[in-house]
Amino acid sequence: MGAEAGQRPGGTPEAAPLPAVRVHGRVEVEAALALAGPRGVTLLSAPGMAPGVFLALVAAAARPGVPHDTMIDCADAPGLALAALRAGFRLVVLAPCPAFGAVAAAAAECGAVLRREAPPALDAGRIDVTSPGGRNKLAQWLWSAG
Repeated sequence: MGAEAGQRPGGTPEAAPLPAVRVHGRVEVEAALALAGPRGVTLLSAPGMAPGVFLALVAAAARPGVPHDTMIDCADAPGLALAALRAGFRLVVLAPCPAFGAVAAAAAECGAVLRREAPPALDAGRIDVTSPGGRNKLAQWLWSAG
């Protein structure tokens, strides 16, 4: 997953945090990137989204000059978290579960950050990002969060 089309290298907590938007589909990814502008955005997947699907959504909507991080939410599925690490994700959310320690060790080996919970995020699936009101709400979140 490297630093393609605006992806911030590393995407680690040491970097200034970007406001997070939970995305469920391409329209939401496109809206978040379009409204983020040069400040950037953390694109947070819907819980349980397959790594390949999330990568494809972001790649299809990427905008040159818009910095972004990608964070995948694996809910409480350690197998999904391991698949995300294999796919190259460096920001992974995994709810506490019996395998959390083992996944944390694998994440550390990859140089990835494993979080127990997602950061505060606007859930774009709960608003109509194609309407002026929804886009306004998203823009307000992006420019006031963080």
